[in-house]
Amino acid sequence: MDQMRPLGVAAILAAAVTLQPGLADARPAVKMQQLAVGPQYGTTHVYVAAEDMDRFAASFLATFGGTSSKPAVVTVTPTPSTADWQALTTPVGLVSLFGFKTPIPYPFGQERTGYLVTDMDAAVDAARKAGAAVLVAPFPDAIGRDVVVQWPGGVNMQLYWHTKAPSYPPLQTVPENRVYVAPEAAANFIRGFVEFAQGKIVSDNPRAPGAEIGRPGDIYRRVRIYSMFGKITVLVSDGHLPYPFGRETMGYEVADVGATLTKAKASGASVLVDAFKTDEREAAVVQFPGGYIAEIHSSAR
Repeated sequence: MDQMRPLGVAAILAAAVTLQPGLADARPAVKMQQLAVGPQYGTTHVYVAAEDMDRFAASFLATFGGTSSKPAVVTVTPTPSTADWQALTTPVGLVSLFGFKTPIPYPFGQERTGYLVTDMDAAVDAARKAGAAVLVAPFPDAIGRDVVVQWPGGVNMQLYWHTKAPSYPPLQTVPENRVYVAPEAAANFIRGFVEFAQGKIVSDNPRAPGAEIGRPGDIYRRVRIYSMFGKITVLVSDGHLPYPFGRETMGYEVADVGATLTKAKASGASVLVDAFKTDEREAAVVQFPGGYIAEIHSSAR
């Protein structure tokens, strides 16, 4: 096998898009440095067995549309490892798909998302000040730098920075990062991430319908946050969650849940939770080949 220069998530995702210098310089002027670039630069990290990558990619793209980069053999960690990788570009969000051929170094595989930042050092400093721990100190890749941070409640995220800013097409719908946290951690997570992301709390419902977490007839607290990084929904519960709730880390918004489920099933995905309706949305939970679990929803009009 040919030796390849180690690549981080920032580098490999850039292989699927055209780089456009100067984008970072065009960020809006604000009192605090804006660290986010845009929601289309948030990548969902999906880890499957290497032999399941083709089936996952085919099913995911058949369900949501989009295209895939050519497979590549890469190193995406600061310590030795080897993985197959593809970038899936879809109207509902970007996916970095990994199939490791070696054991996965800790804590990789536990981070849910990669967010592009305008300045790595400033982002690390801001995350620390907002209450995050740095699990993996910044490390270089071929075209930038990467870091893994952990927020209160045990929520792991990767941040990445490019030497030359990439240019990704806008999304049709912004995916929803679904964060399950304990009541004791909720306040610190919400405060810290909103401060870091310069985001805003869109809604805070202490009596959200329990059907949304598999417990019809109950209530729970649901907080929705929006920033230039994208959407986050914080689901605060006692942890009494029927499978598969809590296993889905991302929710994808579509125009028609029923039609999307038909595509998903035809392409090899399994419906774990049939479509159900609440006052805000119709939703379902599916599992794609390789084991990745996702929520799919359409907003109530």
